[in-house]
Amino acid sequence: MSTYNIVHKKRIHLGAAILLGFFALLFFLLIGRFFYLQATGEAHGHNLSAEASERYNVDKTIDATRGSIFDRSGDPIAEDTPSFNLVAVLDEALTTDDKKPRHVVDPEDTAAKLAAVLEVNQNEILEKLQLNRKQVEFGALGRDLPLSVKKEIEDMKLPGIGFVEGSKRFYFNGKFSSHVVGFARANDDGVVSGVTGLEKMLEDELKEQNGSLAVKTDNKGIKLSMDSDVSYVPAINGKNVHLTLDKTIQTFLEEAMNNVVEEYEPERIIAIVADPKTGQILAMGSRPTFDLNTREGLTDNWNNDAISYRYEPGSTMKIFSLAAAIEEGVYNGSELYQSGSYSLPKDPIPVYDHNRSGWGTISFDEGVQRSSNVAFALLADKMGTDTLLEYIHAFGMNEPTGIDLPDETTSNINYDYYRDRISTAFGQGSAFTPIQQIQAATAIANDGKMMQPYVVDKIVDPNTNEVVLENKPKQKGTPISEKTADKVLEVLESVVSSENGTGRPYSIEGYKVAAKTGTAQIPGPGGYLSGHGEYIYSITGMAPADDPELLMYVAVEKPKIAQHENGAGPVSGVFNSVMRRSLQYLSIQPDENQQNTPKKKSVGMKVPNLVGKNIQDVSSGSNGPEYVMVGEGSKVLKQTPQPGREVIKGERVILLTEKSPALPDMTGWSLRDVRKISNILKLETEIIGNGYVLNQNIIPGTPVEQGNNLVVELGSNRPLPQTDEQEEETEETESEEDSEDS
Repeated sequence: MSTYNIVHKKRIHLGAAILLGFFALLFFLLIGRFFYLQATGEAHGHNLSAEASERYNVDKTIDATRGSIFDRSGDPIAEDTPSFNLVAVLDEALTTDDKKPRHVVDPEDTAAKLAAVLEVNQNEILEKLQLNRKQVEFGALGRDLPLSVKKEIEDMKLPGIGFVEGSKRFYFNGKFSSHVVGFARANDDGVVSGVTGLEKMLEDELKEQNGSLAVKTDNKGIKLSMDSDVSYVPAINGKNVHLTLDKTIQTFLEEAMNNVVEEYEPERIIAIVADPKTGQILAMGSRPTFDLNTREGLTDNWNNDAISYRYEPGSTMKIFSLAAAIEEGVYNGSELYQSGSYSLPKDPIPVYDHNRSGWGTISFDEGVQRSSNVAFALLADKMGTDTLLEYIHAFGMNEPTGIDLPDETTSNINYDYYRDRISTAFGQGSAFTPIQQIQAATAIANDGKMMQPYVVDKIVDPNTNEVVLENKPKQKGTPISEKTADKVLEVLESVVSSENGTGRPYSIEGYKVAAKTGTAQIPGPGGYLSGHGEYIYSITGMAPADDPELLMYVAVEKPKIAQHENGAGPVSGVFNSVMRRSLQYLSIQPDENQQNTPKKKSVGMKVPNLVGKNIQDVSSGSNGPEYVMVGEGSKVLKQTPQPGREVIKGERVILLTEKSPALPDMTGWSLRDVRKISNILKLETEIIGNGYVLNQNIIPGTPVEQGNNLVVELGSNRPLPQTDEQEEETEETESEEDSEDS
């Protein structure tokens, strides 16, 4: 073999050896890397298991919604609606193209523009934008923004500014039985929960549970077919709460209280409207109040005064003392007594009538009509104060009513001394709550049967449509007989109809009203307050008097009244308006036998179910409501009022025919009609003033979407007449109000 061949072979062997060694080293490196990855599960600081799970496992949160709150007709009071939270990207590394920046480039300019839209301090925004973070949210400054604000910010095309979609609690009517409904809001973690009222008390029922979906996919994102690779937890929506509140009657009440606040500036108003046959609360409100959406005014009064404020009621308490005296057989309406003052045994200070000189020798019937304290002191003596206390207990006034609202308080019955016992008979010395008086008065209006008040009608699980709670009328007792109840109503009707009656300002044309007025003293640091207007003026009234369908209590504390005025002005401003409008709204027939009062024709009719109907098939008849088509669609998607609701001739019924309709011209519309269209379109509505629509911020014909801000200015102008009968009714209403003011 030649020397060349030998050298060539050696080189080949050496190359093979080197190549073999290289592959052996590579093999051992790969094996070592494999075992390292198996042992640590990390590569270059990344968790391989987590990244694989992220790439091949798709995890989604299925959002659930908090339960809604409805009035007794199914109209929404509170619902979850879409909202947007403002976020800012501050990390410059996320911008890959300087022409299309993805982070906040100019914090000062961005803060100035955002502050102008959000109406907040520019420095607060700038402080957020200068934080050393990759991304920031703005907390309360940028949380729960409506769609209109989101669009306005998007139109500015600010680099690095974006939104995270969520939901917020929306209250359709703003100031609407605010202390009853309460409100829910999100904490810093975005978790929504109830803070006050029913929203807090029914948190467990209203609370939602988000669901989840976990799916394993291949490297192309296609779901693997094995059932074991899918994990699904359904979303559970919160339960829906249906209240006994009637949105229309509550709106009447809110409007009336607003008018009285504007005219008389009282420190407090409390009002309750109830169905005495069932105990259902149809409306409940107070002033000061607050806006459920903005919470403006919340710090003025956190409490629901209708159930948590006890005070000496004054002469409205005489209703129950009268009932006790009649039931005990010691009341003779034609019996005479000397009015003015009455001396108590071993007490140097007599009981005085509000007219200290009295009215001479008068009958007990006249004494009730004139609200004589002496008459009721004599009745308490006749039946015995221990017997009176038994009736106070029988009327449930010694304990909470048990109404399904949070934070109810109870009475303070001061019965230690004889004077206190006698004073309790005419509403002084002992303190009670408005809701205790309402419950007790149901016995007067309901043939002696006392009904427990309640506000929650039913709770429905929307996931199964199961009714999980349904309240029924509950009788709390029978403190008096039917015969006694009828007699009390007869006497109380004379308080309103008699020329001597303190209730004359509370008469309502076409209806008999049974009522008792009250003027309660307010305890102060050195005794009771004195001076003109330094009282709580009140009324407990029922109508129609022969068989009451509505029971109402109104109290107005320390109104600013002129020297020639008494408390009837502010109290009747609430009572008369709400009672009259509610009776008509409920189509309760006027009393044919009421003297000197013309009977009004019934103009009520039930709204048909028009959802799904072609708009060509819907027409406004001369004797029916006026149908207002919102949108240019061919079919009715939603309607308000709901099918079956009673409406009067010419009343507007709103029919929605498309999802983003144009807003109509609402000039001359009433607040009630504005609420209808606001609710059906789910607009965030701000009402300015009282009366009828003068201006609206959204130009008629402009398309609107859920969450848009609608601002409506009301004025004292009369509505545009729609029918001769409606114009006649308006003239009658104005005439009545003028006579009440006089």
